[in-house]
Amino acid sequence: MFPALSLAVLLLSATSSAIADHQSCTCSSLLPASLRVNCSSLNLMELPHLPTDTSELHVQNNRITSVSPGLFDRLVGLKKASLSGNPFHCDCRIQYLRNWLLQNKAIVSKEPICASPSSVAQKAVSELSDEYFSSCAPTSCTNGTYNILIGMMLCCVIGLLLWCFRLAKTTTFTLYIDERHSGFEIDSLRSLKPKHRRRLHTDYTNFTMDLEKPPLNMELLPQVLDMLHKKHNIKIKAT
Repeated sequence: MFPALSLAVLLLSATSSAIADHQSCTCSSLLPASLRVNCSSLNLMELPHLPTDTSELHVQNNRITSVSPGLFDRLVGLKKASLSGNPFHCDCRIQYLRNWLLQNKAIVSKEPICASPSSVAQKAVSELSDEYFSSCAPTSCTNGTYNILIGMMLCCVIGLLLWCFRLAKTTTFTLYIDERHSGFEIDSLRSLKPKHRRRLHTDYTNFTMDLEKPPLNMELLPQVLDMLHKKHNIKIKAT
């Protein structure tokens, strides 16, 4: 127990640069693995590094204006805290303390009060509304970078889709018909739907079995080719 107490005293003494009159916080053991840390009335301008086993914290009547984000998160065993009597400056930097107070009202013995700016002077820190902090910048720049990257990726995907759509509209399909197949019946070119594919296959089989059968309606072939080219952008060339 005494080594732990000595370590706590050393950690708190390391913050003597923040104490005007070179006094340090005092620690006393309450229960096994718990400490009572008294830093009251020491003219502190900021909170020192606190041991993780702190169960009581007294920092009232100092010159503390804000609390560093995350400072109290390490004190999982904190049961009592006194923060009053400090001239807290309630700007964006006080948002962490305000959120912590809202979640730990039972721990704080006396509500800390805003000393400045004048618009919120003498108002309890925990009473500051969410709208009051609406103009504060995010605490991390990673969110902005992430949003920029996502936006760029979405723009690339949309551009790629538009390019593929435009390419599909302007693509020309060319079918080459060998000279020995020039006798296809016109009926085989009427539709390319799946239900007509069997018929097309049957016509081709009949044609290969009877090469001497004369072609039918070959005078309509130019009209069919022209219609395929105009409506479906399909070109058929003889080889």
